[in-house]
Amino acid sequence: MWTVTDMTYQHESISTTGVVLALIFFWFCLLGLLFLLMKERRVGGYVQVTVQGPGFHHATMIPATGPQSVFTAQQMVNYARSLAAAA
Repeated sequence: MWTVTDMTYQHESISTTGVVLALIFFWFCLLGLLFLLMKERRVGGYVQVTVQGPGFHHATMIPATGPQSVFTAQQMVNYARSLAAAA
């Protein structure tokens, strides 16, 4: 039995570029404060893949590098399932 567990999280914050541009353009016009609305999303955490069978159990943690990490891990597990079913 193969199991994929999504253990990722997203963190959203004001981007560094937005802060720098807001400070620079604040002196020229007050519209520079709109640059503080620039958001940056970061994905962290892991995708856990577990394999269980008669007499064995194995689990591994794959680091999440982006929002597509969970989908990629699920596709790899589906491919491994198809190879195991063909054997």
